[in-house]
Amino acid sequence: MGKLIKNHWARLIVMVASAIQCGAAIEGFFWPKIFWDIFTDKLNGAVTPVPILQIINLILGLTVFAFEWPLPILTALPFHRSIPFRIIMCPTVAVASCLIYQGPDATGYYLIGAIAYFWAYTEGETICPIPWTLPKKAAMSKA
Repeated sequence: MGKLIKNHWARLIVMVASAIQCGAAIEGFFWPKIFWDIFTDKLNGAVTPVPILQIINLILGLTVFAFEWPLPILTALPFHRSIPFRIIMCPTVAVASCLIYQGPDATGYYLIGAIAYFWAYTEGETICPIPWTLPKKAAMSKA
């Protein structure tokens, strides 16, 4: 049985979260509602009449998906191989997704993805320069 590569697992979870966030944003264009409207009506201006929050969620969802897939343009950037950047990115994007009524599912997946990235970081995993590949094993020294 193989070893679980946690950063690949986290990447898949975050990709699912970004797809759910994009779907929630598109659905929010048709049924605009703030998730927290039971407590206050002051946030309703973010979804109607101009769908600001839906647009932000759609852009963030597509950006995270492009970053996690990844697009070849993004693999050359230095922060693409940074696990701490991903640990910070997931909860930040989750805040935007939890504001719209359709987005709390994506928020949960983003937080699970951040925990998985943290687990990978604490075990010393690295993200390979070529996406979806395994890290090269160090050559065994002869004694």
